[in-house]
Amino acid sequence: MLRHIVMFKLADTSKENIEYTLGMLRSMEGKIEGMLSLEAGANFLEADRNYDIALVCEFDSLESFQKYQTHPVHMPVRAHMHKVRTASVACDYYL
Repeated sequence: MLRHIVMFKLADTSKENIEYTLGMLRSMEGKIEGMLSLEAGANFLEADRNYDIALVCEFDSLESFQKYQTHPVHMPVRAHMHKVRTASVACDYYL
């Protein structure tokens, strides 16, 4: 198993944009083979080092994670995140 964590800083931090973006991320849940879980949440603390949204997914294997990268369900979400983010950081590790 492996965990995939991504944090995003958004250009538009309005409540509407954050809710829409969280909905986009959460729309992948249960639709990608090998993805065991998905969490997406918005930051609630004001600090310079904080990011606006976090995505945490678990996959059953490296192969499933690699397939996720180009999965048809993931591609429009990925395009949206590239459009709305100003920065992102990720960490992927085995459980």
